[in-house]
Amino acid sequence: MSNTKKLSNRDLFNAYAYWMMFALAAQNMERMEAPAFAGMMGKAADKLYEDPEEQKALMLRHTQFYNTQPMVGVMINGIALGMEEQRACGENVPDELISSTKTALMGPFAGVGDSLFIGTLIPILLSIGLGLVGEQGSLAGPLFYIVAWLGIMLPFTWLTFRFGYRSGINAIHTLFESGMKDIAVRFANIVGMIIVGCISAQYVSVKIGWQYVSGEMTMNIQGVLDGIMPGLLPLLLTLGAWALMEKKQWKMGRVFILIFAIALVGRFFGILA
Repeated sequence: MSNTKKLSNRDLFNAYAYWMMFALAAQNMERMEAPAFAGMMGKAADKLYEDPEEQKALMLRHTQFYNTQPMVGVMINGIALGMEEQRACGENVPDELISSTKTALMGPFAGVGDSLFIGTLIPILLSIGLGLVGEQGSLAGPLFYIVAWLGIMLPFTWLTFRFGYRSGINAIHTLFESGMKDIAVRFANIVGMIIVGCISAQYVSVKIGWQYVSGEMTMNIQGVLDGIMPGLLPLLLTLGAWALMEKKQWKMGRVFILIFAIALVGRFFGILA
């Protein structure tokens, strides 16, 4: 097992700085933060691989959907970078293990990050800063917020990024030494699918507007479907969109147009609520 390091501390810092600067710069509804993640990997691509085809494969691996809280989630960036370095050094690290690890971690880290930074730290710092502004509009308030925020956020994210990078390397060694690589891949895939399922159940909404009426009896078709299996239609829609993109190689934009057309026609004729 090779112990060769391909990335210097400067390379790691460049990758970290890119993510911190551009994590939300190219965010979009199709891939969310994936463009920034791929851009971060691009900072290390030349050092990891000399073969242009390997560099392209590296970038392609990290253009898949990715969304988390950037400050706490920076640890995932470090883990993925550490795993990519081991792969570049000759370890048999499967592509799906790297992708599944990101998918499995992004949801839990987003929850922790939103609670820790967005829901707790930022309101506390803002309340202190607003108190310092006073009736005269003192600059002490905004200056306090800027200095305190950067003073906490930058060391925290850099240290967690480095910790993730070292953990990614150690995790790969542990997996191969214990012979549990296949189990880990399977587990990461399962957790990743659970996260995707939870996201789909929360954000995808499809309801039947038709009602069956016979005399004084009215049957709510949506209620019948919910009685059979709650969330059946959102599940079918999600699986259909996945099949079109995965099996038919449709682009996200084309699938979006199809879903929009179905929603428009269904609503016009009263089929969908």
